Amino acid sequence: MAELTALGLERKAAAVHAQLAAALARHGRLVYSNSLGAEAIVLTDIIATQLPEIDMFSIDTGRLYEETHELLEKLQRRYRRAIRVVYPDAAALERLVARQGVNGFYHSLEARLECCRIRKLEPFKRAIVGYDGWITGLRREQSAARAAAEAVEWDAEHGLYKVSPLLEWTEAEVWQYIRARRLPYNPLHDRQFPSIGCAPCTRAIQPGESRRAGRWWWEQPETRECGLHPRVPPAALPA
Repeated sequence: MAELTALGLERKAAAVHAQLAAALARHGRLVYSNSLGAEAIVLTDIIATQLPEIDMFSIDTGRLYEETHELLEKLQRRYRRAIRVVYPDAAALERLVARQGVNGFYHSLEARLECCRIRKLEPFKRAIVGYDGWITGLRREQSAARAAAEAVEWDAEHGLYKVSPLLEWTEAEVWQYIRARRLPYNPLHDRQFPSIGCAPCTRAIQPGESRRAGRWWWEQPETRECGLHPRVPPAALPA
């Protein structure tokens, strides 16, 4: 049984490699927006060992857990390649904090979305300049909204292709891959943090809660996205 499981996982990993290679050939320069979550460990391993022509970046919002910083350093040492770190604009961040206060994002949905825009969306837009497509670690089972994603779709908001090669992976398969290869991962996952973002906006989940219940837990489930993955019907792919 273990051999069958390993074989199935190798096939799924090979399919991810094939999908990314095909996207490179068809669409041009790709960049991976590395969240440093569990799914990111799978994609980082495949890209760093088999597809070095794909660049990677990660956004440091200024409010990350120290465990996330430590993981970033471990990945860079393991694969001997840089993962570009992108930061919010300092002046924009100062203006945000002056208006909202240090933790103003708790006060309203509008305030939280503005915080995400300054700390995450604006750095993301800078990081993807010059690329033809960006790669995500979305999986269908993460949320109802993400279940509707396409493996390759046109991201009209940012003007490039969006490639999601892990859509059909289960959480169990992600962890099988990590453990089989003894890859580093964020130790917060062992403390019931299935999804890890900014420290003030992420908590451990309780038994019976959904896997994304720890993100922006004070909001309604339908608003719990940062804005990178708005769920609208996918745009038609350009010819």
